[in-house]
Amino acid sequence: MDQIIKIFTADNMAVKLLDFCLLSGIILIVKWFVMKGIKKRERLSDSWKKELIPLFNTTLNWLTFYGILLLFLYYFSKESWLFYPLYTSGEAKVTVFLIIVAVLTVSLAQRLVKLFNRFVMSKVYTYYGLDSGMAYTLNRMIYYTVMVIALAISFATVGLDLTAAAALFSVLGIGIGFGMRNVAGNFVSGIIILFERPIEVGEIVEINGKFGRVEKIRLRSTIVKTATEGSLIVPNQHFIEQIVPNRSGAEVLAEVVVEVTFGQDTEKIEQLLYEAVDKVIAEKEIDLKGPKTVRFIDFRNEAMVFKVEMPVQSIGIKQKIESRLRHAIAFLFQENNIQLASQPIQVNQP
Repeated sequence: MDQIIKIFTADNMAVKLLDFCLLSGIILIVKWFVMKGIKKRERLSDSWKKELIPLFNTTLNWLTFYGILLLFLYYFSKESWLFYPLYTSGEAKVTVFLIIVAVLTVSLAQRLVKLFNRFVMSKVYTYYGLDSGMAYTLNRMIYYTVMVIALAISFATVGLDLTAAAALFSVLGIGIGFGMRNVAGNFVSGIIILFERPIEVGEIVEINGKFGRVEKIRLRSTIVKTATEGSLIVPNQHFIEQIVPNRSGAEVLAEVVVEVTFGQDTEKIEQLLYEAVDKVIAEKEIDLKGPKTVRFIDFRNEAMVFKVEMPVQSIGIKQKIESRLRHAIAFLFQENNIQLASQPIQVNQP
């Protein structure tokens, strides 16, 4: 026992480092065993999986991270290099210790505000019946406010003059603003979206002919998840400056446009298109949400244009139904000698 005490109280740097690594390893091993026990409990109880498991897992990770950092500060608190001034501003001296404290302040504030929004504010929103869009906006505002305060506290901790920093950032902002107009515009657009809420998380929007669900609204860009093309990162200015159809309240239509040569029997073509729709419906892959329609919509360069519309249950199946509909139309047109209009070849002029 006396030998162990001597090892832990030794001033030798190598011994301290060895002790620190040993205790850090013990902390990680304990965390691993606890996590293994949680996974076994997860298989037994669904309520743990939904509510307590995520909270306990996050808390355990935090305790491990901050425990190792505090252990580091404890073991090396008397080392001169930890308090050696890296930068001096007036009477304030920036040391490694102060930098670590500042980083801890910011990271702890970030974790706590996320926990607060997830487990406290979510209950408040449910109690008062706030919609998901307003809840998301409030969460973002709380997060950014807390992080600005945490950064100000961390700057003050290391002795940075906030007045001088504000003046410096204002001067830099003027210069950077000319070269980063798009970034600044997207940032302002993100704030406008969060407050005015022209779009909200969970809504269905159309971006350049692609349908997707809004997953996350950030200050610079918005994440839109499509059914077949992954996630789209859309600059926020697009939603402010462009016309963006919001399809959340509208029915989803599977649409196919067909151009046939002029002079053919239009009534027969319309009948064949209805037969193609009935053939796709007979496959029992869709659930029609409204009446099917076939319309003669336009004349183009010795061609006649028809449009087929089928209300379907979701965006996820829209493209699949459109593909099946094109197969059916191609089969019936070929069987009945219906000629499609050829597209003129465009020649680039020198």
